[in-house]
Amino acid sequence: MGGTLINAAAVLVGSLLGMLVGDRLPQRTRETVIFGLGLVVLVIALGNAQATKNILIPLFSIAVGALIGEALRLDMRLEALGGWLQKRFGGAETLVSTPEGLPSPVDDRRARFITGFITTSLVFCIGPLTVMGSIQDGMGIPAGFQQLVVKSVIDAFASVAFAATFGLGVAFTALTVLVVQGGLALLGSFAGQFMTTPMIDEMTATGGLILIGLSLILMDIKRPRMANFLPALLIAPFIVAVGTALGVNLYPL
Repeated sequence: MGGTLINAAAVLVGSLLGMLVGDRLPQRTRETVIFGLGLVVLVIALGNAQATKNILIPLFSIAVGALIGEALRLDMRLEALGGWLQKRFGGAETLVSTPEGLPSPVDDRRARFITGFITTSLVFCIGPLTVMGSIQDGMGIPAGFQQLVVKSVIDAFASVAFAATFGLGVAFTALTVLVVQGGLALLGSFAGQFMTTPMIDEMTATGGLILIGLSLILMDIKRPRMANFLPALLIAPFIVAVGTALGVNLYPL
């Protein structure tokens, strides 16, 4: 859990720094920075997606995961959580008079909070460093702790840029990091020895596909409901585990 605590602290510190400089950056500068982060996320995502040895596994995982996520309305639940956090910690709301059809400053602040919370939660909690680092850290393997320290540095710089644009919502991503990576660390302490390399590879590749969708949001190209794809991260290693148990050759030449 040590690596997870460092990672959460790094996100929190980076977010606070980003909020301090955010108001001093012109809107066009913040938009350019976020677009640049989208490009970086896209490159990372493409690399992760190539971890698969059988593209049918991520394909099936994404399709079934999307059906499950849509049925559970995960995107709406995350938005509701973000909205509750904004209402509880984002400052008191006051009545604002605006021309009909135009969003009020309160609505804009709420949207920025929720977008920042959901976007950075996905960016910081999907990827090989998150999965492998947290599980190995939970198993007491030094390499896992080292991977999370590296991830912490990356997330700290990214959170500065995100918080400069989205504000306080990014800081609450530290809670998401604690829950997700802490849960993976606990999983590693109990069942990490059962996570084989193929299972981690397919989970990484599936996460890469999800990150590609997220990069489209950051670059303002399209806004898919990426939260509804999250169940795919569990389905991918499950397929590998079941296939291995049944003696199915998942990786034919």
